[in-house]
Amino acid sequence: MGKDSSSSDKSPFAELVEIMARLRSPEGCPWDRKQDHRSLRPCLLEETYEVLEAVDRDDPQALCQELGDLLLQVIFHAQLATEAGQFDMDDVVKGLRDKLVARHPHVFGDSAAETPEEVLHQWDDLKRRERGEGEESTSPMTDVPKTLPALSRAHVVERRAARAGRGRPVEDVCSSACAALGVLTGQKLDPQEAQKVIGELLLAAVDLARIAGLDAEQVLRERVDERISELSDPADSPDAPAGGGRD
Repeated sequence: MGKDSSSSDKSPFAELVEIMARLRSPEGCPWDRKQDHRSLRPCLLEETYEVLEAVDRDDPQALCQELGDLLLQVIFHAQLATEAGQFDMDDVVKGLRDKLVARHPHVFGDSAAETPEEVLHQWDDLKRRERGEGEESTSPMTDVPKTLPALSRAHVVERRAARAGRGRPVEDVCSSACAALGVLTGQKLDPQEAQKVIGELLLAAVDLARIAGLDAEQVLRERVDERISELSDPADSPDAPAGGGRD
């Protein structure tokens, strides 16, 4: 099925933006017309996790489809902003283009950054300059998203702390974890005390994962999958016959 002459010179991306505008028009879809930025939040979160699941499965076909679904959310939010006279999809793309060029002077300019660590340090420095902040006045926690899952948010906090030279040595993190375990096993705590101690234990676990070069959210996700498999195996059930089954 060929394209008509009116759309033959348009990119698929431009056509997609036009489709979204049509869906939001009075002649479009009632569901799409009813949405706003807040109502779309669950959709954005769900599509993000479906992308991550496709990555975890190492499934390129699913990843291609899920990235398309995630892109739809970006275009949807941009269309809402267009209708409100705030910005449009071109502004989003241009802003991203300009940021990528500005944040990579070692590629597009005359700066030098030979290692990933140097790139990250330069990135943080450029962010401070963009905000008009000095090296000594800024906090690495300025823009940590509050809506991140707790383990991911803890990972971001500890990673930024380490990059700012304020991370804890592994010995201190292990001591904190051991102390929390000692409190939990040594006495009965009321819920408020238990919450504080378990919170410290979880934060230490996240930091230990980061120090090991791992992402705690991913580590726990994979372990939960393993646990589900364990619990789904009838042979591991306490009620399973000792011989492993009936003859």
